[in-house]
Amino acid sequence: MIKNKNILIGITGGIAAYKICELIRLFKKNDANVKVVATKSALEFVTPLTLETLSQEPVYIEQFSTSDRKPEHISLCDWADVFVIAPASANSIGKIANGICDNLLTSLACAYKKQIFIAPAMNTGMWENQAVQKNIETLKNYNVKVIEPESGFLACGTNGVGRLAEVSEIFDVVKKHFETKKILSGKKVVVTAGGTKENIDPVRYIGNYSSGKMGKAIANKAFEAGADVTLITTAAAHKNQEYKNITVNSALEMLNAVKQEFESADILFMTAAVADYRPENVQENKIKKENKDELVVKLVKNPDILAEMCKIKKQNQQVIGFCAESENLIEYAKSKITKKNCDYIIANDISRKDTGFSSEFNEVFVIDKNLNTTKLEKNTKENIAAKILELLYGKND
Repeated sequence: MIKNKNILIGITGGIAAYKICELIRLFKKNDANVKVVATKSALEFVTPLTLETLSQEPVYIEQFSTSDRKPEHISLCDWADVFVIAPASANSIGKIANGICDNLLTSLACAYKKQIFIAPAMNTGMWENQAVQKNIETLKNYNVKVIEPESGFLACGTNGVGRLAEVSEIFDVVKKHFETKKILSGKKVVVTAGGTKENIDPVRYIGNYSSGKMGKAIANKAFEAGADVTLITTAAAHKNQEYKNITVNSALEMLNAVKQEFESADILFMTAAVADYRPENVQENKIKKENKDELVVKLVKNPDILAEMCKIKKQNQQVIGFCAESENLIEYAKSKITKKNCDYIIANDISRKDTGFSSEFNEVFVIDKNLNTTKLEKNTKENIAAKILELLYGKND
């Protein structure tokens, strides 16, 4: 339900700014509370009086124009349930992606810890620019929801991608956010992510290509579903996450963190790509070539974190393993779930170029203890994560 929700709308400079008047009207019509923050450039396209009349609130423009002792970028963050930036210009997208806080809107985006939605609108050439696309990917990695622009006739007189998404679509996306089932409410979920790094010396390590994106997507969606989430990751944690992040490097460090967190957890998702082996001896100083044609590094087996957690799990706990294979995917996955006694195995084919490691997309098979197999067709990792949680726990809602 969107009724009584606090919606903060950020408007940046662009011809599509006038369309946000209708978005404000839609939110107000559905009994939401709306406040507007606008850049000075935005006010070249829509007047403060119009925005104030529609929202029934003052328009916030200046960074420190507050009547109390709490700066606007703090008080508005505390007030808002979601932050919707529409239209989002290439300039503002770049600032937000890189933590630049030179106006009230960008300062709010930097300080805001709940869900941000961004609806870009710009010329096709700007939208397709590599720097802009890189900034968009950065925002997605920060769990910002990007409402993609549409293709159509643009104000510059050309046809192409860059037109602001329909106002009704933006409204529906935000409304759906509040209607998400809290299927994991009251549950503690631990998620591991990324590829472990096993040091050889101070500058070299043995690792793998796992980016941690799938694990982070699971953690994000579990949090949205109401869970108390802990993400144990080899990738750097992002400050805007509201759930607990623990950064580790090696398999042994991950094992210790998982043991500690799993003790009080209900569900463990072992998404991380944990190295099977590590160097027996880690050199204190950098290894020199010294005209040697060969370097022999003796490896020893790492503990199997998934197997160990399955051995110690209590009756009320579940362990979900991930299986990344380049051949015989289903066969190996079924063997793994039987051997390790986990509750589910989620298998994906890492030999594909369009899914798996470092990709924004995935296609997986979910296998249960009885070896029943469900295929989740190729989709974004965020959507695959949502589908996994719905498949496993939606029936409990």
